[in-house]
Amino acid sequence: MSDTGEDSYDLVVVGGGPSGSTVATLVAMQGHRVLLLEKEQFPRYQIGESLLPSTVHGICRLLGVTEELKAAAFMVKRGGTFRWGRNEQPWTFAFGISPRMSGDAATAYQVERMRFDQILLDNARRKGVEVREQVSVLDVVEQDGRVVGVRTAVGPGGAPQEIRARWVVDASGHKSRIHRRVGGDREYSEFFRNLALFGYFEGGRRLPAPNQGNILAAAFKSGWFWYIPLTDTLTSVGVVLRSDALDRAQGDREAALTGLIAECPLIAEFLTDAKRVETGPYGEIRVRKDWSYLKDRFTRPGMMLVGDAACFIDPVFSSGVHLATLSALLAARSINTCLAGGVDEQECLTEFETRYRREYRLFHDFLVAFYDTHEDEDSYFWKAKKVSDNPTASAAESFVELVGGVGLRENALIASAGAQELAAVVDKEVEVLGEDRDLLHTPMMRGVLREGVRVQAQAATGGNTDEQTPVRDGGLVPSRDGMHWTWPAGGTAK
Repeated sequence: MSDTGEDSYDLVVVGGGPSGSTVATLVAMQGHRVLLLEKEQFPRYQIGESLLPSTVHGICRLLGVTEELKAAAFMVKRGGTFRWGRNEQPWTFAFGISPRMSGDAATAYQVERMRFDQILLDNARRKGVEVREQVSVLDVVEQDGRVVGVRTAVGPGGAPQEIRARWVVDASGHKSRIHRRVGGDREYSEFFRNLALFGYFEGGRRLPAPNQGNILAAAFKSGWFWYIPLTDTLTSVGVVLRSDALDRAQGDREAALTGLIAECPLIAEFLTDAKRVETGPYGEIRVRKDWSYLKDRFTRPGMMLVGDAACFIDPVFSSGVHLATLSALLAARSINTCLAGGVDEQECLTEFETRYRREYRLFHDFLVAFYDTHEDEDSYFWKAKKVSDNPTASAAESFVELVGGVGLRENALIASAGAQELAAVVDKEVEVLGEDRDLLHTPMMRGVLREGVRVQAQAATGGNTDEQTPVRDGGLVPSRDGMHWTWPAGGTAK
């Protein structure tokens, strides 16, 4: 344990969700003194129930909660089923198609976040993290241009308290109070300004085995629906409305959701014998602005943003918890390395931000291409073309430029051969309901999954066997234990 004094910590984490509990645990497991502050009392409700294999078999294995997840008996998910593109019949992709995700690694879970998040937070406590719930963080503490702690209110109406730390991680989500303290702004997508309206149902239908645990996503005129089986009988059902249909969610939420379900025949059919849950934490029809954004900066001396505090992307491919926990692993590597000494702090911050932005862009670019597979004259792309000041750009290129924002210069792959291959897979005629699609063999999807597969391999083997090439010139690579950064073989410190 580092010698930081009785009233100070090596790390203070703000937020107890998956990103916060992950970074706190991975730093505490290296023997450092870690404090996690959570404004609510767990268990608490949270959206984002669909996980990817890299979280289940990579991050969660590193955290040491694999057996607890099995015991929780969460719904097993082997892929995704989509009514998307020009296909009238649903089609399916399976994680098991990839030779690098076989056996147990070819599945994920659909989770009730109240239970999943509690498992991770309780694990953080067992691994040595000091956890304080019902503590709101009001601001950060600065000294000589560096963040050196946080200022809190302890409980409802509690007196402010100053807590010192060598590092502060903001994992408090899209409603973060302190993300602005790293500097810069959130750049919001011009066209992914969607809105999600969602509730929970008992008694909904399930897909035929072995896909009964898959997320079902169904596109229709006003947007798309998610249909997530959480248990044998409980289902999370939500509609993501396009920007030109946001008024559909105004007024009576019950009537709005019922009406939208009626406009999507596949979802209406699955809910024929279902009844909406009306009591308890699942009894409310909720609305969330589902606006994709990317922060100008993720770091400053002494502070990092992880999870939704840094960025958010449309949830059609269930990337939320993946990005949250992966960013937490990257942040933990940087903090552990800095606390151990030997690598310059700015190098560690740059490595974290470069890799996190890279993963975000992969999902962003894939999502843009995937939305393009059901393009029509009223699509986002043609709207972008109409307002573009670049007459030679294609509709897709115009969209990407606008989504990226003037300062971001996103290099989306929408016009690449990889995107064309993706469209060919999605648009292939479906002969059998739920027929498998070899989606994971498209170049774009392989790129999206690459980092997650590496994390799974690290967790399973205890060593990095395929990541010794830096992702940037002169950059760092993970140490063999995956918990630090190091210089690649033959590399030298700057």
